Amino acid sequence: MTEWLISIEGTQTGHQVALYLAILAAFLHAVFGALQKGRHDPWLTRGAIDFSYGIMAAPFALFVVPWPEPHMWPIFAIVWVIHVIYKLLQAWAYTKGAYTVVYPVVRGTGPLFAVIGAYFVFSESFTLIQWLGVATLMAGIFGLAIYNLKYLSAERDTLHAALGLAVLTGLFVALYTTYDAYGIRATANPFTFLAWFFMIDGITMPPIAIRRWLKMENPPAIPPLMLRGFAGGIIAFLSFGSIMMATRLDKVGEAAVLRETSTVFAALIGWLVLKETVGPRRIALMALIALGAVIVEMGG
Repeated sequence: MTEWLISIEGTQTGHQVALYLAILAAFLHAVFGALQKGRHDPWLTRGAIDFSYGIMAAPFALFVVPWPEPHMWPIFAIVWVIHVIYKLLQAWAYTKGAYTVVYPVVRGTGPLFAVIGAYFVFSESFTLIQWLGVATLMAGIFGLAIYNLKYLSAERDTLHAALGLAVLTGLFVALYTTYDAYGIRATANPFTFLAWFFMIDGITMPPIAIRRWLKMENPPAIPPLMLRGFAGGIIAFLSFGSIMMATRLDKVGEAAVLRETSTVFAALIGWLVLKETVGPRRIALMALIALGAVIVEMGG
C-alpha cells in the first residue's frame, strides 16, 4: 500500500485518489464535529477522543511503521503546537455558538487561508475559474455569518464571540492543513507521519478534560463519554488521515477546498441528529460554500 501511494504522487491517478480522500474527509469531519458538539461538554468530548486515538496510534508508531527521521522531530513539535491552539479555539467556539453556526464558518474560512499558504509554501497556483470558486465559497461563508448575526435568536449574547472564534479557528485550520502537508511530504513513509502525529497529538487535551470533569458539579458518566471518544478516535483516523494523505498525493489548496463540502453534511447532521434549526436560507448558503468547492475542482 505504501509503495503504491508513493508511486502515484503527482499523477492523474493520485489526483483522483486525492479527490475521493478529500470528499471522504469532508463527510467524516462533519460527523467528527457533531460528536464534539453533541451530547457532552465539547472539552470533555475532545479529551476523550484525543485519549482514544493517542492510545490506538501508539502501538503502530512504536512497533509497526518506521521511526521518524531525525529532521522530523522539530516538525512534529510545530505540528503539535498548531493543533493544540486549534483544538482550544474550536472547543471554545463550540461553547459560544451552535454547531450549525460555528462549523460552516470554521470550515469555510480555512480554505482561503490554505490556498494562500499553499501558494507561498508549495508554489501552487489557481486558475481564474478556481478563484471564482473560492469567491463563491467565501460568499456563502460571509452570507451565512451575516444571516446568523441578523436572524438567529438563540445564543445572541455569545454569537459575536462565536463567529470571531470561528474565523480565528479557520485560520488555524489552514495553518495545520498547510504545515501537516509539509510534514507528511518530509518523511519517506507517510504512515510514519500519521501514526506519530496521532500519538503525539493525543497527549494534551485529556489532562485538560480531566481537570474540567473534576470541577463539574454533575460530571457525566465516564463509560458513555469514553464510548463517544472511541468512536471519535476511529473517525479522526479516517478523516484526518484521509485529508493528510490527499495533500501528499495532490495539491494542498484543492484538497483543502474540497474538504469544505463538509458544510452540506454538517447542515444535515445539525438538523437530523442535533435537532438544531437550520432553515432553507441557511441550507442554501451552506450549499453555496460546497458549490464553490466543486467549482475549484472542476476549474483545475
